[in-house]
Amino acid sequence: MRGDDHQQAAMWSSLSPEQRVPADHPLRPIQAMVNTVLAELSPDFATLYSPVGRPSIPPEKLLRALLLQVLYTVRSERLLMEQLDYNLLFRWFVGLNLDDAVWDVTVFTKNRERLLDGDVARRFFEQVLAQARQAGLLSDEHFTVDGTLIHAWASLKSFMAKDTPAAPPDDPGNPTVNFHGERRSNETHASTTDPEARLYRKGKNREAQLSYQGHVLMENRHGLAVDGCLTPATGYGERAAALEMAGRAATSGRITVGADKGYDTRDFVQAVRLLAVTPHVAQNTSRRASAIDGRTTRHRGYAESQQKRKRIEEIFGWLKTIGLMRQTRHRGKARVGWMFVFGLAVYNLVRIRNLIEQAA
Repeated sequence: MRGDDHQQAAMWSSLSPEQRVPADHPLRPIQAMVNTVLAELSPDFATLYSPVGRPSIPPEKLLRALLLQVLYTVRSERLLMEQLDYNLLFRWFVGLNLDDAVWDVTVFTKNRERLLDGDVARRFFEQVLAQARQAGLLSDEHFTVDGTLIHAWASLKSFMAKDTPAAPPDDPGNPTVNFHGERRSNETHASTTDPEARLYRKGKNREAQLSYQGHVLMENRHGLAVDGCLTPATGYGERAAALEMAGRAATSGRITVGADKGYDTRDFVQAVRLLAVTPHVAQNTSRRASAIDGRTTRHRGYAESQQKRKRIEEIFGWLKTIGLMRQTRHRGKARVGWMFVFGLAVYNLVRIRNLIEQAA
C-alpha cells in the first residue's frame, strides 16, 4: 500500500538530540574529549566574568560552536548561527535543546575580546595536549619545526604610504589604485585595513602578499602539534619562533629538532645547540656551505628526522583546506594568532581520535 505524502509537521517529538545522533558518530569521541577539556577550564572561565549581572552565553557553548566552525569549514559566524538553527548535529554538539533559540551573531564579537584577554585558545590547546600525553601519544625527544604563510584579510590596494594622506577614493567599494613604478616596502607603507599585516613573499618568482606567519612544533611519533604561535611575516620570523618553541620543549633534556633548508644558517644552528637541542636541519648546499656537517648527518637519527619532518605539512594542509587558515577572517595579530592556536587544538583532537580508534 502506498503511503500518503503528508506535509503537516508534528508539533511534538519524544526523541532528544542525543537519541538522534548515532552511537558511532565520529563527533562523539571528540565531544567527550572537549567536555573534559572544558571542565578543566571552568575555573579559568569564572575569572573572566563578573559575579553579578545578567547571565551570558556560557563560554563552553561558544567554544564548542567555534570548534564546529573550524571542523566543518563554516566560513563565517553568521553561517554558523544559521547551521546551529536547523542542524540537529550542531545543536547536539554545542548543547542546545531543540526549542532553544540561537544566539545573535554579535555574541562572538562581544565575547572575542574576553576570550583573547584570558588566552583561552592557548589553555584549550594545552589541555588537549594533556589528554594526548595521558594516552601516551607524545614524544618528548624528537620534534619538527616549520612555518607557513597565512594571508591577511586585506588587499594590496590597502597598502598605502604611511606619511601620505589618503585621497578620497573614486569608488569606496573597489577604488582604483595605480602603484606601478612605485617602490613599496613595510618600512614606508602599511595596510589601512590591517596595519599589523606585512607585505611578504615566500620565495623568488612569487608574488608578495599581505600576510602573517604561522609556526608549529610537531612531535615526530604521531605528528601532533605540541606548540604553535603566529608572528608578523619577516625573513627571520621562522627561525626566531623555532628557537622560542625549541627552548620550551627542551626543558626535560636533550631533544632533536628537524627542519627544512630555510633553517640552515650558522646563527640558528649555533643558537639551538646552546639550548641543548640537536639540529636535524636539511642541508642547504646551493652555492654555499651548509652549517650541518658530518658530525650530525652520519647518525641514523638524522635520516629518520628528515623523513618524519615532512609530516608537518599535513598540519598546515589541514589548517588551510579545512581549518579556515589559508586566508584569515580576522584582523590583527592577536585575533589571527588566537584562531591559529585554536585551529591547532582542533587538529589535535581529530588526530587523537583517529589514533585511539586505530589502537582499539
